[in-house]
Amino acid sequence: MKPHLIALSVAALSLAGDASAMTEGELKSVLERRLSGDRTGACIAVAVVEQNVTTAYVCADPKAARPFDGRTAFEIGSVTKTMTAALLADLIIKGEVALSDPLTTLLPPGTKVPAYGREPITLAHVVTHTSGLPALPGRMQMVDQFNPYAAITEAQLLESLAVAKLASKPGTKFAYSNFAMMVLSYALAKRAGTDFETLLGARLLAPLAMNDSYIAKAPSGVHAAQGHMSNSKPTPAWDIPVDMAGVGGVRATLPDMVRYAQALLRPGDNAVGRAIALTQKDVINVPGARTGVSWFFAPASGAATLMHEGGTGGFAALIIVDPQAGRALVALSDTAFSDIGGLGMIGEHLMDPKKRLGEPRRIAVPDDALLDALVGRYVLDGGLGIVLRRKGSTLTAQADGQIEFAMGYDSAGDFYALDFDAVIRPVRKANGSYSFTLHQGGGVTKAERVDASKSPATAIRLSPDELKAYEGEYPLTANFVLRVFAKDGRLYGQATGQGAFEITPVAKDVFVAEPLGVEITFEHDGAGKVVGLTLKQGGQVLKGARR
Repeated sequence: MKPHLIALSVAALSLAGDASAMTEGELKSVLERRLSGDRTGACIAVAVVEQNVTTAYVCADPKAARPFDGRTAFEIGSVTKTMTAALLADLIIKGEVALSDPLTTLLPPGTKVPAYGREPITLAHVVTHTSGLPALPGRMQMVDQFNPYAAITEAQLLESLAVAKLASKPGTKFAYSNFAMMVLSYALAKRAGTDFETLLGARLLAPLAMNDSYIAKAPSGVHAAQGHMSNSKPTPAWDIPVDMAGVGGVRATLPDMVRYAQALLRPGDNAVGRAIALTQKDVINVPGARTGVSWFFAPASGAATLMHEGGTGGFAALIIVDPQAGRALVALSDTAFSDIGGLGMIGEHLMDPKKRLGEPRRIAVPDDALLDALVGRYVLDGGLGIVLRRKGSTLTAQADGQIEFAMGYDSAGDFYALDFDAVIRPVRKANGSYSFTLHQGGGVTKAERVDASKSPATAIRLSPDELKAYEGEYPLTANFVLRVFAKDGRLYGQATGQGAFEITPVAKDVFVAEPLGVEITFEHDGAGKVVGLTLKQGGQVLKGARR
């Protein structure tokens, strides 16, 4: 996990348990503030679940609102994993397996599973993403990048498992693995002697009256939403082979997800309720993650708040559950958000209005200096070369052996592909030069400049008096303040509740904390006094007036 300065991700939620009930008008107003004019063109259906349920459906462009009603199904992506976990929990409660059992316990006899020395992969390791298995099956053939799982076969899954090398000793390191959950999905179906969709329907969906949720067989009257990439272009639905679909293949309506959230808040004293309750138990705590049975935890007022995000090529989903407060949130989007931060900030704000909501990503024009600084040849992690070129007021990018593609630019400081889903995020380095990170398919790849034609910029030095002029407190949100102070000839920042970090001057009024990916630009009034700053990090832009 990367270090964070701005604790705004859902994985670090601090949720209010005493939030007052929200009206439909208030909920719609919040969503409109975040989405209005957003360059993604997204539409989002949201429910705040308490004793009453408040729902709203909002589109970035109200004039281009897409059809939506209570029987519109969205791909929920990895939120499906929490449902797969409930099926496993049902077997545990029945005494058929235990979390400490090896993964081989559920698989057909003779299935080859890698081990770390004598340390086997257990079911606990699979559901906590500490198995050491890679993110995706090694033998998986991605025939269509817009429908990446469609062509994988059972044979490829098992061959991938047989030859996989574990990256770490199971149980010691968190590394998110869709591969491991595909294997669990397959294993549960084989154990039950039926296909995964039938199993999920019988054990979870039907008992919870989630009658409009499905994997491949849409119930009569249910219509699937059209998915979109984060550049607003439509994209095909994802098709995951049914027995592997426990990794992320469920399609669900908002009313059905409300029923799921209500069951998570108040598990009943029946088979499905006991299974759901078990998934919420703390299982493992390793650096970077504290998890239950496929749920992630975020401490809140001494209690444990559950969350899980999901994303496919054209959709995003989020569910947050605070059992102590009796409050939950469901958000379903017909647009992929994984490459631009997901739905986390929206969900965090709706659970606790003191948290920052974020702003719409509007189409913008980059500075000439930024364009010129980025032009050049780079190499991505893994060795692929890529060239950035300037074309007028924007950039194009061309990877080795591929076509050149045009990019737009938005107010969050990201360049985005116009014809497919990818983001290039500039990164300012401590010597003043630029590199970037490529965000695509939910993954992040670093790039480093390799062309020798451009010499790196040189960091500048400032006197103690010049540094002291920047000192002060800069509130970035209602409860999040950045303190800037000078010490021993250097300038530092320290955010609320976090440690101090050095910021290095790279240009007039511009400072960088390279290890954190932070760039800070100070602002002056007409008399030359520093009056505020703008902080950029991870696709977020925060402004704070000096006090």
